[in-house]
Amino acid sequence: MSDSERSGQFYWCTRHHRVETDADVCPAKHVLGPYNSAADAENALQRVQERNEAWEAEDARWSGEDR
Repeated sequence: MSDSERSGQFYWCTRHHRVETDADVCPAKHVLGPYNSAADAENALQRVQERNEAWEAEDARWSGEDR
């Protein structure tokens, strides 16, 4: 395991579409994270999509649209 993998700071860069670490991270407006692993950072967009879908479903349920 490399030093960067031990540090636990991984980010998904929406500008470069890659995992970045503290050593090479882009400005905050371009990244999601930090994550504890490179794999978690790599799956960041999928997790965002899943959360958005869950929140939209909850909003629909709350407003009675799911009846």
